[in-house]
Formats: sequence, structure tokens, C-alpha cells
Amino acid sequence: MIEVVEYDEAWPVRAAAARADLIPLGVFDAVEHIGSTSIPGLAAKPVIDLMAAAAGLDAVAAAEDALAGLGYHRFDTGMPDRLFYYRDEDGARAYQLHVVPADTWDARNERLLRDHLRDHLRAHPDDARRYAELKQRLAAEHTDGTEYTRAKTELIQELTDRARADRGLPPVPVWEE
Repeated sequence: MIEVVEYDEAWPVRAAAARADLIPLGVFDAVEHIGSTSIPGLAAKPVIDLMAAAAGLDAVAAAEDALAGLGYHRFDTGMPDRLFYYRDEDGARAYQLHVVPADTWDARNERLLRDHLRDHLRAHPDDARRYAELKQRLAAEHTDGTEYTRAKTELIQELTDRARADRGLPPVPVWEE
């Protein structure tokens, strides 16, 4: 079952605490809160998504024991040039950590979309409501997280293309395969 809930003001606090745990590992150039839980007022799955930049993914892979000590476990998504870790709490997914090469950081779709949505949805509350309703409808229709995410692709692609165009970047597919 996929659960989409109303925005929780604890989400940025939880993300900041996770970031504070990750930075001292010394393998990340940056760690940021991304995804729907990073957008004030937006309904979301209650999973904190983080994205980290690293000079080398091999150095992060070499630090997996330290990540495991923080509760993060690696999961192979099949996406190129990305490491993915998850952390569960109380038997449920609580955090997802996407690690990408630092040289791709400024053009990462997830970061651009987050910034675009923060500005756009604040200025257009009807769009925020529409997006939340779409997510809630899709959560009710899908039990598989990948299917749920893929069902949002058309809207996410549209919003990401707009965010990239605003920064003079060409459109790229939101699904990395």
C-alpha cells in the first residue's frame, strides 16, 4: 500500500538531522533534502528523500559500513552513475539517499524540480492542490512504488522541463535508465 499524507512540518527537521549524521562521514560534498517532503505544504509519501553529491561514487561505496552504522542499506536501482540507499524505522521506509557524482550536481533534475516546485506551488496553490490530488489518486490505484512513480511521470517531466528551461538547460528524461 502506498500512503500519501498531508505535509508534516517535522519533515525538514528530520531531513536536517539525517544530513547532520551524513556529512561527518567525509565522503559527501553536499547533502540536500529533495522530493515532495521538501516542498512546504505539499502532500507526500512520508519518506524523506535526500540527495548527496560525491567526488567519487567509489569512495561512498567504500564507506558503506559507516552508512550501515547509520541504518542505510544499499539497493541497486539500475540507474547509471547513482548509488541508492534506504533507511527503515519502525519497520517502514523512512529515508532514501540518492548519491550522484558532484560534477552532475548543478543539473540534477531532482534538485531543479524541488526548487521550481517550491516557487511555483507557493505562487499557485491550485496547482499544489491538483498535484496533491493526483498523488493521492495514484496512491489509491497502485500498490507498487515504481508503478506509482511512473504514473506521475508525465506531470513530473512537464514540471522538470519547465525548471530546466528556466535555467537555460535542455530537457532530459526524468527516468534514468
